[in-house]
Amino acid sequence: MKRIFACLLAATLLICAGCGTKSEKPSVSGAPSKAETYYAPLTGEQLSAKPENTRPFAVMINNIVYAQPQVGISNADIIYEIPAEGGITRMMAVYGDYTKIPDVCSIRSCRYYYPILAEGLDALYIHCGYDKTIALDTLQRLNIDRFDGNNGNELLFERDPERLQTYALEHTMMLKGENVPKAMEEAKMRTDLKDGKNTPIFRFNEEGKVVKPDGGKTECTTVDFRFSDDAAEPYFSTFTYDSKNQVYLKQHNGSPHMDSATGKQLSYTNVFILETDLSVRDAKGRMNVDWTGGTGYYISGGACQKIKWSKPTEEDGITITDTDGKQISVNTGKSYLGIIQTGNAKLS
Repeated sequence: MKRIFACLLAATLLICAGCGTKSEKPSVSGAPSKAETYYAPLTGEQLSAKPENTRPFAVMINNIVYAQPQVGISNADIIYEIPAEGGITRMMAVYGDYTKIPDVCSIRSCRYYYPILAEGLDALYIHCGYDKTIALDTLQRLNIDRFDGNNGNELLFERDPERLQTYALEHTMMLKGENVPKAMEEAKMRTDLKDGKNTPIFRFNEEGKVVKPDGGKTECTTVDFRFSDDAAEPYFSTFTYDSKNQVYLKQHNGSPHMDSATGKQLSYTNVFILETDLSVRDAKGRMNVDWTGGTGYYISGGACQKIKWSKPTEEDGITITDTDGKQISVNTGKSYLGIIQTGNAKLS
């Protein structure tokens, strides 16, 4: 009887041991037993496979009124907008996968602060000419990988034949997106991020869940900020919250900012206002940007919070924290960063 009881007890313990934990399948060829999860570095969105071709492409975009609507910029993962001379702005559109870039137009010349941004992202830089004062010095000093549309690269650049019918010539330079991989190969350009740059530029919240900044303490459904007070041609951006799609819709000078290729208004999950000192540095109105850092706002999900930002060196990316210096988490999706003079923003 004791022997029967001992056998039953041993069998019971063996069964229970299998009930408490789920057995893991042995890994094959050293592979982990659990499938890894991969995310897009610029948007935080989940990917179906390990990302390749992860080096970003940073493209200079003409944002003068006479060049709008632009082509292909709604596909960008990140947009930066900074004042240029005469109160106008220029944008830099950043694409996370260079194999999936659409045709982009219109491409314009470099201003010195944009390659500094591109360098912080380890991005390959696309432009059409440059300001011949300190912009050329910056390009050479950084030794940044780049393609210049003024250098006769017919594989990568052409004048958009459709825009040539109605736009001035300077507003027609187009990047031929489908040829980017071949151009990269022919130029023997590095295609993946270098060590130290292969982490997401933001800390992202869980995908599929929009988290209101700072717990939603401050509502924000409209963002207005001006780049120029020129009465003849003011430059300002407005973002209006679309609660259904949980994005902010961009307007330029009071009109929807559109992409003519997609017919869509530009929209962003995350809007950042980075305030700093902007000053005119020469008689033509070219600008200086103070990169030592400053304050600003992070806007998402119908709410906002005050932030601090910094860029310690030209090689560093922009770091964004709360007012106590703690890194913030942002929602997955596309982002817009506007760099403006301190005090030129109004949130409501």
